[in-house]
Amino acid sequence: MPIIKPISDLRNKSNEISELAHNSGEPIFITKNGKGDLVVMSMSHYSKLQFKLDLLGKLSFAQNQKADGDNGKTLKQVMQNIRATINAGR
Repeated sequence: MPIIKPISDLRNKSNEISELAHNSGEPIFITKNGKGDLVVMSMSHYSKLQFKLDLLGKLSFAQNQKADGDNGKTLKQVMQNIRATINAGR
């Protein structure tokens, strides 16, 4: 269930909002004049969202490559490339 708070709480109870964001791990929806205005969340929650978005973007890119006929590389090819990179650094 979404957490909804009026904008006055953001101004008057900022410490409570911060604690709620950290403890709930969920975004807090801030309303202004009864309508949605802002979303507040902890930095850790924001970082997790950014990570998920990045991962979904990469998966989408891979799906498009596959749809275009790119078969990618085998595990053997990937491991050979990794070993070559490691050995080149020695």
